[in-house]
Amino acid sequence: MKLIERLRRAFTREAEEVQTEPLSEGEDPFAEPVQLEIRDVMDLHSIPPRQVKAVIEEYLREAHRRGFRCIRIIHGKGIGVQREMVRAALDRAPFVLSYTDAPPEAGGLGATIAELDVLREDEDRG
Repeated sequence: MKLIERLRRAFTREAEEVQTEPLSEGEDPFAEPVQLEIRDVMDLHSIPPRQVKAVIEEYLREAHRRGFRCIRIIHGKGIGVQREMVRAALDRAPFVLSYTDAPPEAGGLGATIAELDVLREDEDRG
């Protein structure tokens, strides 16, 4: 019993010391914008919900600029809110040729695969 009590006290004290105040609305914990590596897969699980739309739109523009022909956006299954946000952004992007659910081994209903139009030589590569 003594060991369990010691551990309980140690973890409780440690948890109390680590607790910090949550960020207030609009408060940014980073001094500079965070640069994400651009690959043909984007996982939205680490993106705060209120930033998902902007992140998706920027990712699509950058993926197109870099010449990706096919991308996979992992939005999770959940109740479908992020999935609909992703698909709305794909519908708005003029260079998206098509999109569909990912195959089961690539995320199934929790991910969307999109085919992008190839950026032509006369278009701006940024």
